[in-house]
This record gives sequence, structure tokens and C-alpha cells, in this order.
Amino acid sequence: MSESRVKKTIELLYTGRSRNAAYFRYALMCFDIGTIGFFISTTALTPTPAVLLADMVIGSVILADFVARLWIAPDKPRMLRQIYTVADILVILSLALAPFVAQNLAFLRVLRALRLLHSYHVLRDLRRDTVLFRRHEEVIVSSVNLGVFIFLVTALVFVLQFRDNPNIESYVDALYFTVSTLTTTGFGDITLTGTVGRLLAVLIMVVGVALFLRLAQAIFRPQKIRHTCPECGLTRHEMDAVHCKHCGEPLKIETEGAG
Repeated sequence: MSESRVKKTIELLYTGRSRNAAYFRYALMCFDIGTIGFFISTTALTPTPAVLLADMVIGSVILADFVARLWIAPDKPRMLRQIYTVADILVILSLALAPFVAQNLAFLRVLRALRLLHSYHVLRDLRRDTVLFRRHEEVIVSSVNLGVFIFLVTALVFVLQFRDNPNIESYVDALYFTVSTLTTTGFGDITLTGTVGRLLAVLIMVVGVALFLRLAQAIFRPQKIRHTCPECGLTRHEMDAVHCKHCGEPLKIETEGAG
């Protein structure tokens, strides 16, 4: 098979509309979710040959995915500047090239789930294949964003405080501290120690709380549907709206009927 045909085949898997392409992208998404679970279950463990081998396998798969996406990317410099690409490079270095030196950087794997769900092609697949996703897309995406954000911050707290902070003995302890801080509850029974820990706590309080509240608001606020008003351009309307509440223009919002 010629190089051009191989490249076209890979491009169709990542961007095509066929059922096989959708299954391929779903498989990648499941792989990313699996790596998050693997990280949570193995970070606190002393690295064993089996864990290190699994790290290298995961790193190899991420490397293959990265090379394939870079090969078919129409604008390679732009792709290399994206935060998810930078995270992939760090993960590849930590898992595939230097597992003994930089294993703690593995917490960046949670960013891969966020990258995949934000992919236009994955969102398109979910809209086409899942009625539930079409009806509640904004809530589902916001929930995933919130979950990934919490797990990322929790992983950062755990990696930087585990073994140095007697209050952080498990991932659950780090999760408890993160959620209590983000929700401004702050029971005070767990605190971060050292200069790095205090700076991390300040970062969570200043940046994290605002982002947490914004994502939580997107989940729990009244559900609306996206439809651009042809007159004023308003894009969010009530589910049963027949007129734009901003300019009064009649709306023709497509629905799935009463099935």
C-alpha cells in the first residue's frame, strides 16, 4: 500500500463519517478513560515491573496516536501549540522514555479525555449515535469538564503531597481536600504543607473556585437549546421556544418529535 493511501486511511479513521471511523474514535476515548483509572489505582503503589511495563505500553499507544495525528494535521505548527498536544508530549516522555525519572507527570493523562471529548468528530459521533447526548449535550460536556478538572487538581495535590504530608495518605484524601476547597467548605482537617503546598492551595482557591462555580452553574442552570436566531443572533433558547425572547423573531427549532 502506498504512503498516500496509508495516510488517507488514517485520516478517514480520525475524521471520517463511517461507522468504523466512529468505532475507532470511541475506542480511543475508552482507552483514555482507562488510563485515568490506571493512574488512580497505581500512583500510590511502588512501581513494579508489571506497572512499568503497562506504563510503557500506554506511552507507546499515546505516541502512535500522536504521530498519526501529527502526520495528517493540515496545520502542524498550530497543532503543536495546543495544550493537549503539549500534555501528550509530556506523557510520552514520562511513560515511554523515562518512567523511572518522571512518572509523577502521568497525572497529565486526564487531559486526554478532555481533548477527545472536545474533538469535533467525537462530538459529531455522539450527536448522531446517542439521543441522550443530543438532548443534554451541554450538561454532559460541562459535567465531563468538571469531572476532569477535579481529577486533574486532585492528582496534582496527591502527587505533590503524598509521602510528605501525613494528612494526604491516599487519593481519596486528596479528592476530599480538593472538593472541600473548590466548594469553599474548607473544614480545615486537611491542609497542604510546605511552600509548594501552600502555593498550590492558593492557586486552587483563586483560580479553581471560580472555574468550579462556572462549570457547576452550567450543569445545574435551567436547560436550554442551541439555535441561532436569524434576526439578532441569540444562540440559547428555551426548549419549547417559538419566538426569540430578545427580538421576538419566530423560531423554527428542529425537534425529534414526540416519539
